[in-house]
Amino acid sequence: MHTSNLISSSHVTFSKSTHQYYPTKRIENPKNFSYPPGFLNKSTPHSPKLCNFHKIHCYPFGKIQGLGTKRTPFSYIHENPSRKPGSRIPRSAAASESNPEGEAEAAEVAAKSKAKTLQLALVFGFWYFQNIVFNIYNKKALNVFPFPWLLASFQLFAGSIWMFVLWSLKLQPCPKITKPFIIALLGPALFHTIGHISACVSFSKVAVSFTHVIKSSEPVFSVVFSSFLGDTYPLKVWLSIVPIVLGCSLAAITEVSFNFQGLWGALISNVGFVLRNIYSKKSLQNFKEVNGLNLYGWISIISLLYLFPVAVIVEGSQWVQGYHKAIETVGKASTFYIWVLLSGIFYHLYNQSSYQALDEISPLTFSVGNTMKRVVVIVSTVLVFRNPVRPLNALGSGIAILGTFLYSQATAKKKSAGGEKKS
Repeated sequence: MHTSNLISSSHVTFSKSTHQYYPTKRIENPKNFSYPPGFLNKSTPHSPKLCNFHKIHCYPFGKIQGLGTKRTPFSYIHENPSRKPGSRIPRSAAASESNPEGEAEAAEVAAKSKAKTLQLALVFGFWYFQNIVFNIYNKKALNVFPFPWLLASFQLFAGSIWMFVLWSLKLQPCPKITKPFIIALLGPALFHTIGHISACVSFSKVAVSFTHVIKSSEPVFSVVFSSFLGDTYPLKVWLSIVPIVLGCSLAAITEVSFNFQGLWGALISNVGFVLRNIYSKKSLQNFKEVNGLNLYGWISIISLLYLFPVAVIVEGSQWVQGYHKAIETVGKASTFYIWVLLSGIFYHLYNQSSYQALDEISPLTFSVGNTMKRVVVIVSTVLVFRNPVRPLNALGSGIAILGTFLYSQATAKKKSAGGEKKS
């Protein structure tokens, strides 16, 4: 160990040692002594152009510098003897020590990522919860009041009132209504009406779980109709619809509550919603400034105008008698009112949540979430209504859901690559 006594206007002296003596004056000719090991000759951005080993153990040699003002890698040899001579501090570590702004920015990014994950979990949670509540109370109301045309009309009416409240209180910006916009909505609203009333008819005739299994075949109709209109799909998309067809067929022939009206209602519902999606892309492409929630609100309003007059014609003469029978069956009028009201409110809310989820996430994530939503609804309704499920029926349902998942994966990747967004 070297020791030194620094006194003004004096030379550095050493205690007895085997080391060679070096004066404190600046060394002009380094040839007067043997060179130190190679690792000490590496220049650093902090060292002056003196002898390259002017600091050992943080003690200056030659030209005296302010202690501790700038540090070279040699100072870390003393602090960390295990470090190999000549090794450098990792740039990431040095950057984090010398750049507190970078650390703050990284922390902010991590916080935003956690907030985004939490928001996504809440969106999916509300979406699933609202869908389950709708399906349960919709089926309860239909069990005692089997008039799907009136109930479907009320659900559209509840959604329309909901949107008018949001627009009136300025909780949702009201879109600018023009004649071309209303004309463009007529087609999608008509097909939406067909899809909605057909699904309600199916719910009134068969178990909710069976309707959802059949509705999982919607991708089949989507691929077929879109192909007729000129769209092309890769082979893996066509292969993905094979298990959907097989699974739905197996589930249908083994369904305990099988009913042809229920089956046809679910299939027609698929056709209606597929045509709504296809027609919307064509007729509404000039109104992209209208967000999904407002678009769905106006579709609900126009669909109500389509549906209610037809509902009066189809089953209006039976409503009064059916109402009294429903109150007698339930026991309390308030209970029946609550069932109907909840079915109307949550029908709109779960559709609203689906549009909001689509705005927040990618089409691929949305399609996966939509597939899992159907699984959650099927399981929940089977548990609530205690519907008997045969093993083959469960197998068919599982195969159909798997096919839907594979289809959603294939088409969502195709849309992401093409810059499209699922509507």
